[in-house]
Amino acid sequence: MKKHDPISPLFPHFIYGGDYNPDQWLDTPGIIDEDMRLMKLSHCNTMTLGIFSWVRLEPEDGKYDFSYLDNMIAKIAENGGKVILSTPSGSKPAWMSEKYPEILRTTEKQQKRLHGGRHDHCLTSPVYRRKVREMNERLAERYGGNDAVIAWHISNEYGGECHCELCQGAFREWLKKKYGGSLDELNKAYWASFWSHTFTSWSQLHSPSSIGENRIHGLSIDWARFVSDQTIDFMKNEIKALRKYSDKPVTTNFMRFYSGIDYRKMAKELDVVSWDSYPHWHQNDEGDEYAGVAFDHDIFRSYKSKPFLLMESTPSLPNWHDINKLKRPGVNRLGALQAVAHGADSVQYFQFRKSRGCSEKFHGAIVDHCGHENTRVFREVAELGKTLEGLDEVLGSVTESETAFLYELDNRLLIDTAQGFNLKDKKYRETCVRHYRPFWNRGINVDVRGYEEDFSKYKLIIAPMMYMVTDALIEKIERFVREGGIFVTTYMAGMVDENDLCRLGGFPGGKLKEVFGIWNEEIDSLYPQDTNLVRIGEKEYTAVDYCEIIHAEGAQVLGTYEKDFYAGCPALCCNSYGKGKAYYIAFRDKGEMLDDLYDGIIREAGIKRSLDGTLGEGVVSHSRTDGETDFVFVGNYRASGSYFETNKEYTDMESGEKVLGRREMKPYESVILKLKR
Repeated sequence: MKKHDPISPLFPHFIYGGDYNPDQWLDTPGIIDEDMRLMKLSHCNTMTLGIFSWVRLEPEDGKYDFSYLDNMIAKIAENGGKVILSTPSGSKPAWMSEKYPEILRTTEKQQKRLHGGRHDHCLTSPVYRRKVREMNERLAERYGGNDAVIAWHISNEYGGECHCELCQGAFREWLKKKYGGSLDELNKAYWASFWSHTFTSWSQLHSPSSIGENRIHGLSIDWARFVSDQTIDFMKNEIKALRKYSDKPVTTNFMRFYSGIDYRKMAKELDVVSWDSYPHWHQNDEGDEYAGVAFDHDIFRSYKSKPFLLMESTPSLPNWHDINKLKRPGVNRLGALQAVAHGADSVQYFQFRKSRGCSEKFHGAIVDHCGHENTRVFREVAELGKTLEGLDEVLGSVTESETAFLYELDNRLLIDTAQGFNLKDKKYRETCVRHYRPFWNRGINVDVRGYEEDFSKYKLIIAPMMYMVTDALIEKIERFVREGGIFVTTYMAGMVDENDLCRLGGFPGGKLKEVFGIWNEEIDSLYPQDTNLVRIGEKEYTAVDYCEIIHAEGAQVLGTYEKDFYAGCPALCCNSYGKGKAYYIAFRDKGEMLDDLYDGIIREAGIKRSLDGTLGEGVVSHSRTDGETDFVFVGNYRASGSYFETNKEYTDMESGEKVLGRREMKPYESVILKLKR
């Protein structure tokens, strides 16, 4: 197992710091010099500059002034820091919108937006692409050879869509390319004869709209794919301009479970993946939220199968949740090391110093409005910085996984747009996290793979709500199980193809009926107050939301419904197929059944855990390795004490002490261990 190289050869250490906006403080004497002192005191080593600086860099069309960046990069370098330099395309100047109104976005109701917000630009506009290219080329030419700059941050949280005539035209060209210029092929894929919506001219095609066509699901999914492709193409335009003068690594920050861009495709264009993590800590069921953010880390790490950057987080609290609760003492460290455990080679914050005004003035920061270091948050940030300085040997290490989850954006989009089941919220993400949590609780490393990726190295693959399946995926699943793998899926499996056309011959479609040994006749969507009971062995579990009525056709029935007209029908089946097994879960439960089911499957498959030992309640472990040493991150996610117990002698990477047997853990405490193989 080989380690990856550092994200930047100019800085072979954990990147620690965050977004810094000194252009907000240029008229306030002493603030920036004080920030340099606080940067060193907090053990921050990297600042991200320039994200929203366009009007400072180009105050009027064609007039550039980089003196602010020159001074800030030099000052940060003089104080021992490095810079991740951003391109400013996420927020254009007002003068540009006024001079070039074509760059403003148009809504789905064909209303031209006014200037404002972020990403309010047209993705297709040649004018905006030219202005972005000119800015990026100047940045790269000026700073590409500066050793203080270690990476490029492209724009910021790409998102949104434009429905102007430029984008409509680009969409039609995209459709022509996809369907080989054939309207007949497009109409077949869209099942457009429904409601007599057959298209007879390319000019009749428009983006989905509440004032027009919005019931052809094939059109809706194609528009979503087009917007994703157009965003990626826009980003490639940015990267190409930088590459003219610089070969430093490029990244852009992804957002949690965002559906507007196919991040797996976007990741292919980047040197390293980064993302912004703002979980809802300290809610009633904390376990699902903690497991959910771990699942997100695994998604982003898996896009390139190498370490990623935690580009943004908060050391205390966000300001845009419905309820903005403070992180309790120890939780900033716990969450940061959770990211590192799942593959992050950085911990970065939004923001270094709080803004004085506007919408983010109460968003958490390293330096509060008081302006000094005598705060709980600052102390915790500085202590974590010292810890990360001692983890150089972890840098570039990898995650070994024997289990994979399938997550494909098209599947999620088609589930969300399906007119049936629960129209408002089918709870796809919540379902994924429920299936993921038993592995997180047991300290089992997990990868997240797409439909087209390799399955061969895994013992177990899990695909909750695998609604959309391609012919190629069906073949891969069949081969995986036949050759000895264990595959688990649930209700709604194999219902439609990639064009959202129902698969004929019964669900799950194609050869999946043979692999799983079942046939799904109906699905009962339950009202919120409705439940059913499922008996599996001597235990009963509560079914909520969905109960499929399936028939076992070769599969072993492990559980049956207890109530309603389908009492006695199968609810959980396992089919032996070739050398492997395929499990079909026909109902949604609250998690208890999944915990019991996966406990047995994990033992049956012989899937190893990250810690050789026992984890107490609320304690979780995950690991990375360089092939010779395992690095194990253990965290107590409870507000009360717990413990873990090791069967082998580990070394505490911070204290140097040996750890063997039982180790008590304080509330929200986290420990970093290592073990030679």
